[in-house]
Parts: sequence; C-alpha cells; structure tokens
Amino acid sequence: MTDSDVLPQRPARILAIGGGKGGIGKSLCSASLSIALARLGHRVLVVDADLGGANLHTCLGVPPPLRTLSDFVNRRVERLDEVVVKAPVEGVSMVAGAMDLLESGNPTHQQKQRFIRHLIKIPADYVVLDLGAGTSLTTLDFFLLAEHGILVVIPEPTSVENAYRFLKAAYLRRFRTVQKVYDVGHLIDEAVKQRNQMGIRTPLDLVNAVKARDRESGEALEQEMARMRVRLLVNQTREPGDQRVGDQIRMACQRYFGMTVDYLGAIPHDDAVWKAVRARQPLSLFAPDSPASLAFIPVAQRIVDMDRATTEAA
Repeated sequence: MTDSDVLPQRPARILAIGGGKGGIGKSLCSASLSIALARLGHRVLVVDADLGGANLHTCLGVPPPLRTLSDFVNRRVERLDEVVVKAPVEGVSMVAGAMDLLESGNPTHQQKQRFIRHLIKIPADYVVLDLGAGTSLTTLDFFLLAEHGILVVIPEPTSVENAYRFLKAAYLRRFRTVQKVYDVGHLIDEAVKQRNQMGIRTPLDLVNAVKARDRESGEALEQEMARMRVRLLVNQTREPGDQRVGDQIRMACQRYFGMTVDYLGAIPHDDAVWKAVRARQPLSLFAPDSPASLAFIPVAQRIVDMDRATTEAA
C-alpha cells in the first residue's frame, strides 16, 4: 500500500525550494525530491520557477521543451497544462522554465496571480516549485505561498550567511503583509523610533515591543508570524560535523525570528550527482543506490508525514 492510498483526498500541497545563492543544488534537490515523492505513490508536478535561469529539465533528463513557462506567462498559450511535459519517471510531470530573462524575469502581480490560479487546477498531489537564487519579490512570494518552504543550504560560510539573508527577507516580506492586515504600522513606527531604549535588536524583539504597547494587536501579530514555518535541507555534506549546520540554523532562527524551522535532513556529497547531470539523467535513474539518491527518500517521507499529521489534526 502506498502513502497515497491512506492519505485522504486534498488539494495539492505546494513545496517551494529556495536558497540564498546559486550553485547549492536547488534544481537537483527539486528533481530528486519530486521523484522520491512519486515513488511513495504521489502525483507530482515540478515547475522550474527560476525565471530566466532555467535548468531543471536537465536534472530530470528532459530535452529542452518547445513550450515553457515563458509561453504561459506571456500568453502565447492560454492554459498552464499546455506546457506540461512528462518526465522519465512514472508520476512526475514538469513545466520547464522561462529562457528569456528580459521578458519573464520579473512578472507582474497579475501574471503571478494568473499562474497560481492555473497551477492549482492541474491534477497533482504535490507541486514542487524550483525557485531562482536570491531574494527577488517573486522568489519570496512563491516561497511564502507554499505549505512547505524548503531552504537549501550547503555547509559553507557564504551559503549559511546567504541563507540567513534569505530568511530575513522572507520574514520581513511576510511581516509587512501581516502588519497591514492588523493595522499595527503606527505601533511598529513608535517602537522603531525608540529601538535603542527598548533594546530592539532582532525582528522578534520588534514583535515583543508591539505586544508591550498593545497586547491584543501584538499577540495577533505574533501568532501570524509564528505560522511562518520553514523546512531546512542541508546539501553536499562531507563530514559528520556538517550535519550540525541544520541544528545551528534552526536554533538561531528560533532565537532571532521566533520562527520554527523543521530540519528535514542532509544530503551527502556524492560524485554520482555531477555524473548524472553530465549524463543528463535524473540522479535516481543514473545511480539509484548512490548515497545522495537514497538520502532523498526519508526527506520525502518526512514531508508526507507532516502533511498526514496536519490533515488528521484538522
């Protein structure tokens, strides 16, 4: 019996895979995680949302499609399902990314809303969005939209620093949205003016300052921000100590943002990865028993277990 046999019918869960910098393996993680979810019995649509820097099709072993997300964004086709193609793994389909950066790298609000409306209509259990590097508003919006915002980091100082910048940008993006809903902008302005006297050093300090001035509004703001949960995946680990990076980031985010970060696990450095990319094949087909390929299976299972727990608690 597969997991899809025991999970109740529900709308597709969206996973958005992001990170603070390029070259950390987001596309490889998107492709491999999609395949792992499919092998647990789920229908998966994976979308290359790296607008202007598309390469996910290579990680999935799919030739460059004639139609891409760019055709949908720019209305050369009317429906998103017109640009969906099958991947060489049962249960996985994909939308290839836009190739023309100048046209599609910064879609309008209307274009993003149209994309989301069409995305949720495509039959799937999981939708995986492979996001671009950096902290553009489009990247942050898609990351915050997802039920599972998955941050990929490698155990190197520059990657960890960029991961914190990404999380800070995502937090502030959500913070600005929430503060408008609860109309607490004036309280925040007052707190910022007195930040030195009030000892405000972190975003969490700012939320607590609002709560001190208006308990009801502050608690509402605090609860909304606490709903921002991030999943963390450490890629390319080489030494046992590298896996501790996940726990270190998790504790720092709790202290700095008051944010819960779920550590999904670590993917070991593996020569099979670059060999699979060079061969233009999915890692799980090129080297199914390689350490990196096998490591994605428990990660996918953790995500499914989280969703099952959420469904049962509802």
